[in-house]
Amino acid sequence: MAAISAADVAKLRRVTLAGMMDCKKALEESEGNFEKAIEIIRKKGQAVANKRADKEASEGVVLSKVSSNGKTGAMIVLNSETDFVAKNADFLALANKILDVALANNPANLEELKSLLMDGGKVGDKVIEYVGIIGEKLDLSYFGKIEAAHVQAYIHPGNRLATLVGFTKSGADVQVYKDIAMQIAAMNPVAVDKDFVSETVITQEIEIGKEQARRDGKPEEMLEKIAQGKLAKFFRENTLLNQDFVKDNKITIRQYLQSVNKELTVTEFKRFSLNL
Repeated sequence: MAAISAADVAKLRRVTLAGMMDCKKALEESEGNFEKAIEIIRKKGQAVANKRADKEASEGVVLSKVSSNGKTGAMIVLNSETDFVAKNADFLALANKILDVALANNPANLEELKSLLMDGGKVGDKVIEYVGIIGEKLDLSYFGKIEAAHVQAYIHPGNRLATLVGFTKSGADVQVYKDIAMQIAAMNPVAVDKDFVSETVITQEIEIGKEQARRDGKPEEMLEKIAQGKLAKFFRENTLLNQDFVKDNKITIRQYLQSVNKELTVTEFKRFSLNL
């Protein structure tokens, strides 16, 4: 049987948010195969919905765009079976057209977007129609939007990763907004700030920290203090405003924004990647 480390368990818990013992058993059952362990947990219904906007899909494109007034942003994911089709001009044109419809109509959710009219038919029906044109199964699998005083979009080269970010203030240098959108793409934070992290995740991080310390042979009376220290590190590394700024790791994102405008901060963000 493959050796299962505490780091493996912690990683699986972070992805699935399942219980520690469930993750350990799944890794043992899969003989250390991470992807199989995820599938085992999902089949047993033990995975908990992750609060990150970042999700996984197969092939396709992730696109984000902002309205002309800069106050509304939309993001869509249009899936295909192969990467070859994802680079097809007709496929990209369809994805961009859907994104424009989303921005123009500001639907509440994915189902409402699919019901909107585009080229004489519903968006959802047009996607099915393009299956016959392109020759692969297609799926409009995700739609997200942000409304704020200023919204910034970023699409990573290759169209497989995109972000949307809402800010409290408009009027700053556009590079400031781009820096934050690219920070989210690069560093994949789980939340804007520690106050946005769910109690479920906090509790699980503390449990993971305790278990790691216990496995390291630390005394029981020290476990809570050690776990709280690990939680503080988790917040620094995984919440946007507390992360080190990629372009200058001597300051945090919060400090960077406040150096531009004391009232400038991030209201929310979305990030979606296709198996990068």
